[in-house]
Amino acid sequence: MGAGSRIVWPVRIQRPDEPLTLDDDLVVAAENLPVLSHLPGGVFDLVYMDPPFNTGRAQARARIEVTHAPGARGPGARTGFGGRRYQSRLLERLSYEDAFDDYLAFLEPRLRAARDLLAAHGTLYFHIDYREAHYCKLLLDEIFGRDAFLNELIWAYDYGAKPRRRWPAKHDTILVYARVPGAHHFDAEAVEREPYMAPGLVGPEKAARGKRPTDVWFHTIVATNGREKTGYPTQKPEGVLRRIVAASSRPGGWCLDPFAGSGTLGAVCAALGRRYVLVDSSPTAVEVMRARLGGSAAPSPGSVLPVAGQQRLDTVT
Repeated sequence: MGAGSRIVWPVRIQRPDEPLTLDDDLVVAAENLPVLSHLPGGVFDLVYMDPPFNTGRAQARARIEVTHAPGARGPGARTGFGGRRYQSRLLERLSYEDAFDDYLAFLEPRLRAARDLLAAHGTLYFHIDYREAHYCKLLLDEIFGRDAFLNELIWAYDYGAKPRRRWPAKHDTILVYARVPGAHHFDAEAVEREPYMAPGLVGPEKAARGKRPTDVWFHTIVATNGREKTGYPTQKPEGVLRRIVAASSRPGGWCLDPFAGSGTLGAVCAALGRRYVLVDSSPTAVEVMRARLGGSAAPSPGSVLPVAGQQRLDTVT
């Protein structure tokens, strides 16, 4: 977030055809499709889309507090390392439904709008899992053109259940497309380097410097007790988004996340000196973002976009 700027939480639109003015970092509490039609076209360096993955089930995440309690007994009590006793307490459970009758029909208008919002040097990063990645690739080829395809990034992690009747699925796919083939901004030197897997093969100087990441990223999920943890389901780690923002946006450039969730893109943009627009229809997500990005900021009076059937969210409580 730029010096002296503020986060505008609700959106004030006087007329249905009035575009949003990008003069502040912006969090919009509304369905994303009508919001995308009100944003100015051709101005975003980066659009990061992390839609629901269409898993066919509810996504849930519990937030638990664990305290050292020598005399703990009953539900939530357990013994840890060295015989120390602990007491756990459920603070809240966040969830959302993740099932669509026609997933590509849901995505297509949002992807077309995202393409129109990108600057000529802009890039789309589309984050999905193995269930839908191949279908989404065909749709993105149709919308952006096959010559606009830049990368299939694989984010690999090692956490969660390990089924015994198939190989455990421990990666997400991020499909990368340029708005104009060959004109996209990409700064490889701005990306944090990572250790060589076999440093003895490259010599001490290269080993100390590290290597630029490839299209396979080994990065842990958000740690259960880490600084980043918000408790929001499907929260993505800042380390993954930091690579994306650093490489594909310019200092001071605008970045957009239409499925903002916990606001990881905003947190990364604020740290790297980029501007951002975050959109989410969930009041819980907006509250998480308020606490993460600017909990002390007073909400401005306003209203959501005047679209028929749109739920009113002019105050966020």
